[in-house]
Amino acid sequence: MSADAAGTAPPLRLFFALWPTATEQTAMAQASAGGVAASGGRPIPAGNLHVTLAFLGNVDAGRLAVLRALAHDLAAGNAATLQLEFRTLEHWARPQILCATDAASVSSARGAGSLAEGIRQATLAAGFAPDLKPFHAHVTVARKVMRPVADQPITPLRWSCTYFALLASRTSANGSVYSVVESYPLVKPENARK
Repeated sequence: MSADAAGTAPPLRLFFALWPTATEQTAMAQASAGGVAASGGRPIPAGNLHVTLAFLGNVDAGRLAVLRALAHDLAAGNAATLQLEFRTLEHWARPQILCATDAASVSSARGAGSLAEGIRQATLAAGFAPDLKPFHAHVTVARKVMRPVADQPITPLRWSCTYFALLASRTSANGSVYSVVESYPLVKPENARK
């Protein structure tokens, strides 16, 4: 990271997310490929697929320690793997995206919503400015959708999320590049196999 002329680090574009395994990301890219092609949208690279819990936007690098402490506290209060099951591709017109949505019947979707709300409330109380839109578990699989498509089923995909992550986003010539700043276990290691 380069410092600006005043010698301070530039702000970081940050968000919290459920970050799946590479296998889960690849399975999502494959399951949604037909819908993405039909939509005329720009596919999201498999390595970028995730579920956003809270988008923070630009954050002063000096406040990173505060975010890390908040996330550690939130993770310590959680004791369950979050299971999300994606069954449908939906076109969301206003943001012009195609996304895989979570089946509302899966109880862990409510757990993911509770975690997202906890992150939003904690970051808001600490003086950050998280996006306050209601949480809806989804994975954006294409942007700039040119041909809206009707909701369509996909082969059900289950993601087992044992941690959440703080990610940094930067823009490159090829689009957004995400990097994990730090991850936070949702299940204590000694309880992971119970």
